[in-house]
Amino acid sequence: MDNHYGGFEPNNGLLTKNSPQVIAFFAALDRMLDGLERMAKECRPVLNGERYLTDIEVSKWLKVSRRTLQEWRYNGIIGYVQLGSKILFRQSDIQKLLEANLREALE
Repeated sequence: MDNHYGGFEPNNGLLTKNSPQVIAFFAALDRMLDGLERMAKECRPVLNGERYLTDIEVSKWLKVSRRTLQEWRYNGIIGYVQLGSKILFRQSDIQKLLEANLREALE
């Protein structure tokens, strides 16, 4: 029966914590919260339109060791910013490096 109570009878359509609608609602909220937490963790603030990454982040992204990144720095393969003992990489530099070393597949 369709009525102004959203399809529920006013006397016996009470929602409880075990109602399928309530369970589905809270499951959707949990999924949204998980997504927001993941975004907050992965999001990097932009500084002058540029994102800076740590060696740990870049090594995970490129799937190489931090030692390999250090060798690439010493050999001038990869650009970086050094502030004291802290090493940062511009995300755009990493993307350019990947694009410059792309080898197209043969057809």
